[in-house]
Amino acid sequence: MYTENENIEVNLLLEAIHQKYGYDFRDYSRASIKRRIKHTLAMCGLSNISEMSHKILYDEHFFNTLLMNFSINVTEMFRDPSFYQALNASVITELSERSFIRIWHAGCATGEEAYSMAIVLKEAGLYERSRIYATDFNEEVIRKAKEGIYPIDHIVKYGNNYARATGNNNFSNYFTSRYDYAIIDRSLRKNIIFSDYNLVTDHVFCELDLIVCRNVLIYFNKKLQNRVINLFIESLTPNGYLCLGLQESIKFTDFANHFTEIARREKIYQKIDRSTASSITRGNSPL
Repeated sequence: MYTENENIEVNLLLEAIHQKYGYDFRDYSRASIKRRIKHTLAMCGLSNISEMSHKILYDEHFFNTLLMNFSINVTEMFRDPSFYQALNASVITELSERSFIRIWHAGCATGEEAYSMAIVLKEAGLYERSRIYATDFNEEVIRKAKEGIYPIDHIVKYGNNYARATGNNNFSNYFTSRYDYAIIDRSLRKNIIFSDYNLVTDHVFCELDLIVCRNVLIYFNKKLQNRVINLFIESLTPNGYLCLGLQESIKFTDFANHFTEIARREKIYQKIDRSTASSITRGNSPL
């Protein structure tokens, strides 16, 4: 439990980060931020939050360490296999009817889920007419994502996930083993654009058919969740799809009525085409 003074120190720290470096964590879940602050204090041997605030103002290297601790980089290939089963059953077939497919992985961390999507598209015969935009606010994790190099001991788990998710191929076809690492096949990387993007401060991304933002919103407070969902609405095409994490939902946001639920457990939603809905309401054919 933080004291009143410590809560003030947290506010001052987040304000200092915003003013000095432009990163805005002020509307992140306080419970999550406080856990990361506590971890950094212990890791760096600092006595209190005020000492941390002083250090980030005058030591950019320390700030980069803090930034890594504030990043949510827990990810894996084919995480939650049932999600990919539902994606294939409910979304991929419909997307196949579109001439070109644009997908945004928002908060992609080190890239595993973006590469998972590339595999799904490749197996559906859609990868060559698709573009995946994979973004994160942390430039270091984006660098790792671009490399597509992962510890070989992770690949066993990823392969098990894949087998449960689709299992349409031999998972080893998608990477090359080299010493203690696995390198994602170059053919999966060619249509993925990794870039720096901040959900908190940046604006509409582009016109998208599918947005995947899994296990990110749980770290935001309600105000920021609403901002991000509105950003997704403005970025999606009519009848575009939004995929959230299993512990997330649009139900309690201000924009729940902008979507229909496609897969309840897997949190897959489709944006309602307001122009079509208006035509139906007026008694006109949407065609």
